[in-house]
Amino acid sequence: MDKQTATQHQVMLEDAHDMSAVEDRSIHLVVTSPPYPMIEMWDDHFSTTNSAIAEALKRSDTDRAFELMHQDLDGIWHEVQRVLVPGGIACINIGDATRTIQGNFRLFANHARIISMFHSMGIYQLPTILWRKTTNAPNKFMGSGMMPPGAYVTLEHEYILVFRNGPKREFSDGREKQIRRQSAYFWEERNLWFSDVWMGLPGTIQNLKSSDTRRRSAAFPFELPYRLINMFSVNGDTVLDPFMGSGTTMLAAMCAGRNSLGYEIDDKLQSVFLGKVASVPDIAQRLIDDRLRAHHDFIKERIASKGDLKYTNHHYGFAVMTRQEQNLYLERVKSIQYLSENRFTVKYANLGSVPDADQPSPPEANSSKKLPQRASKGHQLKLF
Repeated sequence: MDKQTATQHQVMLEDAHDMSAVEDRSIHLVVTSPPYPMIEMWDDHFSTTNSAIAEALKRSDTDRAFELMHQDLDGIWHEVQRVLVPGGIACINIGDATRTIQGNFRLFANHARIISMFHSMGIYQLPTILWRKTTNAPNKFMGSGMMPPGAYVTLEHEYILVFRNGPKREFSDGREKQIRRQSAYFWEERNLWFSDVWMGLPGTIQNLKSSDTRRRSAAFPFELPYRLINMFSVNGDTVLDPFMGSGTTMLAAMCAGRNSLGYEIDDKLQSVFLGKVASVPDIAQRLIDDRLRAHHDFIKERIASKGDLKYTNHHYGFAVMTRQEQNLYLERVKSIQYLSENRFTVKYANLGSVPDADQPSPPEANSSKKLPQRASKGHQLKLF
C-alpha cells in the first residue's frame, strides 16, 4: 500500500464566542460567512443572544439594533485575531442589508462596520473581492420603477473581505518552502482568482428538510471557499470556519489538503454536513481532473498562438507558464476515516506514488519520470 499523508478535521457544536479549545496562533486561514446584521431572517438569532436587540427592533431603533448585532459579532472577531498565526489571513463573506422601517427604506453597510472593527484590532485589510451573484429576477429594480428619484439600486453583489494578521507570513526553512512550492496554483488560475470581481459562482441551494434551517444555513457555493483556501494557505495548513453552517468550508479544505475546524451552534446542520463527507474523494478527483484539463486546454492554445514555453512541471511533465509552477502538485484524496460524528481523518495519495491505473491520468503527463517524494506531512491540528 502506498504511503499516505493525512489531514485532520473537527466539528465543534459550540458557540464560537469561546474558542478556547483552539490554541493561540494555531490557525493559518479563516474562511467564513457570518449571520448578516439587519437581514430579517437573522433577527431571531441576534435577539436570542441579546434581548436589547429585540427591544431596539421593536422600537424601530435600527441604528441601535445594527450596532448591537455587530457588537455580538465583534466577540468572535477578537477570537479570530487570537487564533490566527502571524501573517494569517481572514476571509469574510458578508452582504449589506436593505430594510424598510416605518416607511423609510435604507441600507445598512455591514461590510464597512466589519472593516472598522478589524482596523481597530490592528489587522491589515487587503484588497476586497466583489462576488457578483447570479440573479434570475426579471425585474431587478426596487422602489418606484421608472419615476425618479424614488427607485433604488439593487444589491447584486456581496463582499469577500480579506484581512492579514500583521506583516506577510514567513516561510523560513527548506521544508516550509518546499510545501509552499507544491501548493502553487496555475498562472491562468491566478489571473482568474485574484481578480477583484468574481462572477459565475451561483448561490448554493441546500436540500434541507427544515425550511428554517435551510434559510439560516447561508451556504455559499463550494467554489468560493475552495478558491480562497488555495489562494491564501498551503498544504497542511489549518483552516477555521467559526460559522460553519452546512460545512462547505470544511469540505473544501478536505479536498484541498488542509486541516480544518468548524464551529456551529445549530446541531440540525450536522446531519447535512455528514451526508456530504462521503462524497469528498469523488469531488476532489473531479476538481483535480477539471483543473488539469483546463490547464491542458490553456497551454495548448497558448503554444499554438505564441510558441513553446520555457518551463515544465516536474510531477506531471506538461508545460507551465512560470518557474513557480514547476513543483505544483494536486493531492488526490484516497480515503476518509470517521473517528466520530465530529472528527475525521482524510488521507491522500503520497506525492511519490504513481496514480492508480483506474484513475484518470493528467493530460500529457510523463509517467516514466520519477516523481520526487513529498517534503513532509502537513501540520497537525493542535486541538487533537
